[in-house]
Amino acid sequence: MVAHAYTVAFEGVEARPVEVQCAVTPGLPAFSIVGLPDKAVSEARDRVRTALNSMAIALPSKRITINLSPADLPKEGSHFDLPIALSLLGALDILPKDVIAQTMALGELSLDGALVPVLGALPAAMAAAEGDRTLLCPRASGAEAAWVGDCNVIGAANLLEVVRHFTGQSVLSPSSPGEVQTPDTGRDLRDVKGQERAKRALEIAAAGRHHLMMVGTPGSGKSMLAARLPGILPPLLPVEALETSMIHSLAGILEEGGISRSRPFREPHHTASMAAIVGGGRGAKPGEISLAHNGVLFMDEFPEFPRTVLETLRQPIETGEVMVARANAHITYPCRFMLVAAANPCKCGYLSDPARACSRAPVCGEDYLGRISGPLMDRFDLRVEVPPVAFSDLDLPPSGDSSATVAARVASTRVMQAERYDGVDDVRTNADIGGQLLEEVCAPDAESRDLLLKAADRFGLSARGYHRVLRVARTIADLEGSADIRRPHVAEALSYRLMSAKES
Repeated sequence: MVAHAYTVAFEGVEARPVEVQCAVTPGLPAFSIVGLPDKAVSEARDRVRTALNSMAIALPSKRITINLSPADLPKEGSHFDLPIALSLLGALDILPKDVIAQTMALGELSLDGALVPVLGALPAAMAAAEGDRTLLCPRASGAEAAWVGDCNVIGAANLLEVVRHFTGQSVLSPSSPGEVQTPDTGRDLRDVKGQERAKRALEIAAAGRHHLMMVGTPGSGKSMLAARLPGILPPLLPVEALETSMIHSLAGILEEGGISRSRPFREPHHTASMAAIVGGGRGAKPGEISLAHNGVLFMDEFPEFPRTVLETLRQPIETGEVMVARANAHITYPCRFMLVAAANPCKCGYLSDPARACSRAPVCGEDYLGRISGPLMDRFDLRVEVPPVAFSDLDLPPSGDSSATVAARVASTRVMQAERYDGVDDVRTNADIGGQLLEEVCAPDAESRDLLLKAADRFGLSARGYHRVLRVARTIADLEGSADIRRPHVAEALSYRLMSAKES
């Protein structure tokens, strides 16, 4: 007697279908699992046996063999418990084999038969929809998986409910999607006194998804500005929300099955390891750059990060994806994020203040910012100085536009870009364009081109820097509602790049 059930094995954000075959044959009593299972999968036989005993279902004195096909694909995780139990119950003729064969299941079993939530319900639902199967999962994971509208999702609290559902005794209702989360941070740009130029740079960065570097003395407001960036970013598009939530599902950070429309904002500490930032560790899990996909990666105290960690950011910034290569896994994760970095001008932080600077100034500033390599610094579209705020300005009333006003301008600009790049693969914002498309949409007029060429020659801009100035100028023009890139747009874009070139 052979029964078939289905589940998934995760390779990055991709959920690969796995067929769970169960054969109950004459022979010495045994319960074996084959097909490259890891320790957690191998231990499933004890959890399944005990869970069935709690339901007064005794296993026969025969040889039970579970095969996980394809056999050459590594199987990891406790979510194999439920499909193994289903295939076994089908082989024992307790559950109908044909119904089980049309079901994709994942879930961990506790010893009393309760189903424990597992990671990856959302990617599993995508795989179930592609295979035209029903997804069976723990009830706590059902709200998350139900966001895939093309898949029928059944959430159960324990194995007994699963048996009653498949035998028709008590049919379970399909799970409903969790609530859309729209957290309000309560942080407004008007809370930041002064720093109008930095606020302008923040708006440009948000409008075109440009990478931003802020350099300033301690307490000048760099972290305050970065913390208010989520409040001016537009909500995730439905396709972006699904992409981001699939990664968060694998990482286990989706709260109560709800999908957030707010863009991710990740801020790792400068002591974070390379595996934490880029991805890796056991199972090659996604790192901070992937958890920030379609959102913001804020790296405070940027020069304090290990040099090896900083250098690994160079390729993901350009390609929008990262391959985590390990001895037993080669996983590719998407990581189209906006990098926002903050740094002090030197080790002591007071390079620009002769009264407070250390005795090594200005050499300390060159050494400190010199920890950031030229190729990495070249990838920042906007570089802005954040000077200290005068004490007299702290008592002034809030000035400048509120976050809501800036967010409206940013959203309007993003809509303009979405319409412009409609139908172009992997291009959603001005920061994504390149090649022939860059020449078409970022062509400046004659006066602007002359200014750009002179600046490029005078300050030694690289080809990458030249193109990034054009992209920023395109965003500035979009914020102004201008179809053409004119001289003021190019001049402002250059000012955010060449100012830092002189400093560092």
